[in-house]
Amino acid sequence: MQQPPASSPAYAPVANRPVRWGLLAAGGIARELAAAIAAVDGGEAVAVAARDGERARAFAQEFGIPRSYGGYDELLQDPEVDVVYISSTHPFHHEQALACIAAGKHVLVEKPTTLTVADTEEVFEAARQAGVLAVEAMWMRFQPIVLDVRDRVHSGAIGDVRSVHAAFPVPFDYDETHRLFDLDNGGGALLDLGIYPVTLAHLLVGHPTHLHVLGSKVPTGADALVALQWMTEQGAVAQVMTDSRSHGTTETVLRGTEGSITLHGPINNPTSFTLRRGEEEETVDGDRRGYEHQVEEVHRCLREGLVESPLAPHADTVAIMTILESARRELGVRYPQEGAPLHT
Repeated sequence: MQQPPASSPAYAPVANRPVRWGLLAAGGIARELAAAIAAVDGGEAVAVAARDGERARAFAQEFGIPRSYGGYDELLQDPEVDVVYISSTHPFHHEQALACIAAGKHVLVEKPTTLTVADTEEVFEAARQAGVLAVEAMWMRFQPIVLDVRDRVHSGAIGDVRSVHAAFPVPFDYDETHRLFDLDNGGGALLDLGIYPVTLAHLLVGHPTHLHVLGSKVPTGADALVALQWMTEQGAVAQVMTDSRSHGTTETVLRGTEGSITLHGPINNPTSFTLRRGEEEETVDGDRRGYEHQVEEVHRCLREGLVESPLAPHADTVAIMTILESARRELGVRYPQEGAPLHT
């Protein structure tokens, strides 16, 4: 567990009072987190901000949040906000996270943390230097069922892992104005959907030594179908697929020298898993409290004075972003916010 570096001002851990949350943006994902904050002990949402002040007021009224702002600067200046949850679309995360950190706020940033590896590293370095907590809101990483599977795999429950297959297809009708297909708004299946199977495979079997990429784009230039395959130093093969145009199962299968594990249900919120070894079979049900687990982890980190979560360390977030960035570069997907390529 990483503490603030000696050169940065260490913050006083939150104790004997609720953690006070500010919500930056008031969309659907913010609603999920607001409900999660209300459902767990140890925290309260005290402010919400949106570009549309009326939308922020309606959101605040619905969730019993005492203050609403029609702009983000006011939220950052609120002295009663400890941590800001950033749930705007991807291209805005970098600037908003840096502004929050500069204002001395801890941040939980919706996945992906930013559009690029360099921007993600900049956010985390700024947080370390400021001595504040920064966590990517990859809610799957904090779920007990996923952590149970990780621990069993790493302890050898299925022997040496030989392969993992993880897929996340979610069908959308093509509309060039929809966020998922709009490059100006961070569109593309890989960053929005594919980040889940890539994260899960990375968590379970590790980083690539080589990476192979196949895929296709829609007319806007955003990726729609992406298949990744990589080999790890330990000799496991990861096969990952995401698609914004097709239906299909999202079960994850790990195969090892002594058994297998199948994760059932949505890849980002599994319902259960089945472990098989020879004739033996064990099924374990999950605790499907969704976003509540990541809220509890932020509370724990703030009480212990941590600048990163051991369950979602900065190094893992950056490593996963390198996979995503390498894959989309190979497919020729580039966001306008990145500027011109260094090489043509």
